[in-house]
Amino acid sequence: MPQIEVRDVTLVYDTPSGQVPGVRGVDFAMEASEFLCIVGPSGCGKTTLLNILAGFLAPGSGEIRIGGKAVAGRGLDRGIVFQDFAQLFPWRTALGNVAFGLEMKGVPRPEREAIAMEQLRLVKLEKFAHSYPHHLSGGMQQRVAIARALAYNPAVLLMDEPFAALDALTRDEMQRLLAEVWRATRKTVIYVTHNVAEAAYLADRVVVMTPHPGTVKAQVRIRLARPRDPLSVEFLEVQKELLRHLTDHAASAA
Repeated sequence: MPQIEVRDVTLVYDTPSGQVPGVRGVDFAMEASEFLCIVGPSGCGKTTLLNILAGFLAPGSGEIRIGGKAVAGRGLDRGIVFQDFAQLFPWRTALGNVAFGLEMKGVPRPEREAIAMEQLRLVKLEKFAHSYPHHLSGGMQQRVAIARALAYNPAVLLMDEPFAALDALTRDEMQRLLAEVWRATRKTVIYVTHNVAEAAYLADRVVVMTPHPGTVKAQVRIRLARPRDPLSVEFLEVQKELLRHLTDHAASAA
């Protein structure tokens, strides 16, 4: 049984100007420990789909199943990392932020702090455990957010363009770190991005979406060995294939 099944998911937004399509007929499945990237231009429904997976939105039709169970709202089986640095609690230290989910689950303080410290070690921030978010760089804040999402051991990690606001060098560093974290934890990851190079670097498989309404145009298996060399001919060929799917749609829609 696949760990995640997205079955013919459709969502239409009701707005003052009328109905606006979000996603239509989205259908794919994932195995446990798979790293899947969703790419596409603005307005193709990437974030809408992630919000449905997270349980923040309910689809108009279709369903999502995780571990064989239908998603019917939010749940601790899914960890979420957003793009916005403000996702951290400014009044909590890095350790306090990472321990938050465990605190909400009623885990005793010594145990939750030990787990939180282990997650901070995983993202190489143990020396900053007692620092507050405003003392940390953007990349460090995102590392704390990843550690927090992993701390309560969710089955699935959902990530919505978490590195988009970072500078190019920090973004490259964070991609390498995330690849290391994924190899260490073997979490099932769904990662939204508009960056085909990022998708080629991180993913086992890429779902390419197109807008108006958001539908799945293609699914591309990435068969490159890890760790990946972004300067290799093979890596560039994968990027070209992803771009071809995206530009083919843009040309036909013009």
